[in-house]
Amino acid sequence: MKTRITELLGIRYPIVQGGMMWVGRAELAAAVSNAGALGTITALTQPTPEALCNEIGRVRSMTDQPFAVNLTILPTIKPVPYDEYVQAVVESGVKIVETAGRNPEPYMPSFKAAGIQVIHKCTSVRHALKAEALGCDAVSVDGFECAGHPGEDDVPNLILLPAAAAKLRIPMIASGGIADARGMVAALALGADGINMGTRFMATREAPIHENVKRKLVEHDERNTALIFRTLNNTSRIFRNSVAERVLELEHKEGATFADLKPLVSGERGKRMYETGDTEDGTFPAGLAIGLIEDIPTCAELVNRMIAEARALVHGRLTALVDES
Repeated sequence: MKTRITELLGIRYPIVQGGMMWVGRAELAAAVSNAGALGTITALTQPTPEALCNEIGRVRSMTDQPFAVNLTILPTIKPVPYDEYVQAVVESGVKIVETAGRNPEPYMPSFKAAGIQVIHKCTSVRHALKAEALGCDAVSVDGFECAGHPGEDDVPNLILLPAAAAKLRIPMIASGGIADARGMVAALALGADGINMGTRFMATREAPIHENVKRKLVEHDERNTALIFRTLNNTSRIFRNSVAERVLELEHKEGATFADLKPLVSGERGKRMYETGDTEDGTFPAGLAIGLIEDIPTCAELVNRMIAEARALVHGRLTALVDES
């Protein structure tokens, strides 16, 4: 299956695993890459730049296929030495980086000098065009359906993808609400060159999180996410549990500040939840794609199934629509 994304990144299938805090580790990234897609490790999951170098080495010990490193540049409770993380990526010889959050411009010279392909995550057409102007090689366009931070424009992919495709020259990856072959085919039809899946890859055998979290994704539907931080203009889509409900209550009834919410949404609580399986102990990102997750396959089973079903869909149902014989 050949698209501009497969050719740019050197992968067999136009599927990218999203960079997810505490989830994007070597085990998952290597399994995704070995399946013919693009695995991604999350830089800030590692406590130090040195630990990131070690994690990159672990991925290389598990796969000889391309993989990426995600670097999310956002305000954090604890200051992050972003320059040092960038240097660790460059010195490790990684050739694909996904940036997200703030403008990646300060780090572009280092990435480009090292021959690194840069994909920047965007939630609007204007941000995607800015990334293109900065020299990014591709963009990952996140619709309102996505987990994590979908921006403040609230535009779903049915509109956002063709709007972006009409103006971009560089390849575009569709992110948000995609969990199966139908979503992949639809995204490609809307102008994308590939797809990004985060929530769906959480519910795989190799995802390094507790089985209780994976089962929650299988058991619940598209109504079971919550949009927190709306009052702070920093919207985040997460799984709707008792902690999420409490955050919403504090925001909308009591006008809470981030300082008030911090004890509930801290990353350490989320990390602990992934480890212990107590899904009421913290918050975790989840997109509307949970409405399409019905099992917990291996990454290879998931990718192979999606490719087979996508081909069957294109050559079956869609071909029949235009068959004039």
